[in-house]
Amino acid sequence: MLMKWIKALRVYFNPRMLTMVGLGFSSGFPLLLVFSTLNLWLKDEGISYIAIGLFSLVKLPYSFKWLWAPLLDRLKLPGFGLLGRRRGWALFFQLLLMAGIALISTVDPAANLRLLAVLCVIVVIASASQDVVLDAYRIESFSLKEQGAGVAVYIIGYRIGTIASGAGAIWMASFISWNRVYLLMALGTLVGILTILLSREPSKAEKFSEQSYKNFNDFMNKAVYDPFVDFMKRNDWALILAFIFFYRMSDSYMAPMAFPFYHDMGFSKGEIAFVSKIFGMGATIFGGLVGGLVMSRMNMLKGLMLCGILQGISNLMYVVQAYVGHSVPMLMLTLSFDNIAGGMASTALVAYLSSLCNVAYTATQYALLSSLMSLARDVFAASSGYMKEIISWPAFFLITTLMMIPGLALLWILMRLERRKYPRGKTMPSAADGRISNRSDSSAQSTPATPPAATATEKQ
Repeated sequence: MLMKWIKALRVYFNPRMLTMVGLGFSSGFPLLLVFSTLNLWLKDEGISYIAIGLFSLVKLPYSFKWLWAPLLDRLKLPGFGLLGRRRGWALFFQLLLMAGIALISTVDPAANLRLLAVLCVIVVIASASQDVVLDAYRIESFSLKEQGAGVAVYIIGYRIGTIASGAGAIWMASFISWNRVYLLMALGTLVGILTILLSREPSKAEKFSEQSYKNFNDFMNKAVYDPFVDFMKRNDWALILAFIFFYRMSDSYMAPMAFPFYHDMGFSKGEIAFVSKIFGMGATIFGGLVGGLVMSRMNMLKGLMLCGILQGISNLMYVVQAYVGHSVPMLMLTLSFDNIAGGMASTALVAYLSSLCNVAYTATQYALLSSLMSLARDVFAASSGYMKEIISWPAFFLITTLMMIPGLALLWILMRLERRKYPRGKTMPSAADGRISNRSDSSAQSTPATPPAATATEKQ
């Protein structure tokens, strides 16, 4: 058993993992600049809880990126075609991110909140579009058995990016203005730009980019209609979508209020930067690696259940923190539990989503699935400020803990359906097998959920 776990660790030494760190960084870097870091800036400017909560809506493009994902999945960007389909689009959106973040640095939130919101939407559109491309690049870069490790390393890069735009930005705000902080943050996009320029286009992306289209209707059928029909050929596809929507609800709902909570508890910017972002992200990275190992050795649905339970109950630590008040050691304990559990749940869910994608429609299908996660975070989380205005912090975090129940209940149903599909005497697939697509046998044969070259290998 020990040797199997040691063998599973070898995948992390694949040279392509280094590229995943850089791409993960470029994916995670913009998010906090329009989310928690921005929320702290707004709190410093005296903006209300309600307005801060409503600012979650600027991230709605993350929830609807599937609308334009087919274009990014099938078309090369004029002027960037020499880089390939994935890398060309990725470089374009990185340049747009740099410009958008630089423009945010020119705005005074207290005087022009609407302009700030518009610029944030532009940054989010660029970030969401980049994610469509980078998710496809990641999935197409690895075999099935490497997907879990690829996700874990990608998330490590993602978390490092959020440390830079979280702890880095907050620490700098301790001695320079927020506007100057955002101007410096615009330079952070150089990491993604350099990674994209130094990387290679995935061979699978090149293969499927060779398709041509007779006319607009042919394009719509192949690039838009076919990916969605392909996904809906799976058994229980509606149940899968509902599960994805609710799985991380407890974590998503409390997220906009996290930094205002730290502010109300009396923590300084330096304490927030160190404990929440540097120390906390270390715990998240550790959780992501553990999640990758769990998903590589356990049945995928069981792994999701374990990680989901830990993620939900971690919010109870914030209830304790609210009663303790300003205590750095307690905050470190709270965030250790929360971030390790969150890292495990993130890795587990992303690995699950990756396993559901047909490589012929990678970007479109993954964008659809990941958009459901974003929709829960952006739409429902917008009301978190209203809830906080009428209840105490302990009650708020207790309610968010209970929000884990719908997602876990749907997962339990999926597990029961899986047991019927693999009754006693048959081998139920683990996450390493990559065979949990919930397709009917006929559709699985005609449009495999995984690359043909990888179907004989272990998954994650």
